[in-house]
Amino acid sequence: MQGDREVAVLRYGHRPGRDDRMTTHVGLTARALGADRVILPDNASQSEETVADITGRFGGPFGVERTEELDATIRDWDGVVVHLTMYGEPVQDVEDDIRNAHADDALLVVVGGEKVPFDVYRHADWNVGVTNQPHSEVAGLAVFLDRLFDGSELDQTYEDADRRVIPEACGKHVEDVDDE
Repeated sequence: MQGDREVAVLRYGHRPGRDDRMTTHVGLTARALGADRVILPDNASQSEETVADITGRFGGPFGVERTEELDATIRDWDGVVVHLTMYGEPVQDVEDDIRNAHADDALLVVVGGEKVPFDVYRHADWNVGVTNQPHSEVAGLAVFLDRLFDGSELDQTYEDADRRVIPEACGKHVEDVDDE
């Protein structure tokens, strides 16, 4: 959460079988980099389960939900809507404006999957590009959230975790929180 502002990520579109991993990674990236929740398309139940499982094991708070009403979620959002697209204004040119605009209003970050209809561009307060080149929507989301939170999300801690990663220069160390 950015101050008192809720930050939600909406995954727009999901092709089962083809987008399962990418949709899951949108949710995991949203969680790890400071968003409060992710809203997935109704047909992304596998991704919902995986993100909820990771949140249960590695902590939250973080919400994951599904909806059939992607367009209505954007259209009826009570706050600021940012659509990440390679065709948008460069993130470095608009990040301050987005961070400061209606700073207490909820922010919805729309991340496309399949082709996004033009109405999404029209309903967004900002259409934002990260490099204006084709690349992964997960990478775009990560860069955008890091810019939005000004790096502070990298130091966040998680409540109610069953497991915790212990940073090391070499190797992998995960401990059960009960072992303390």
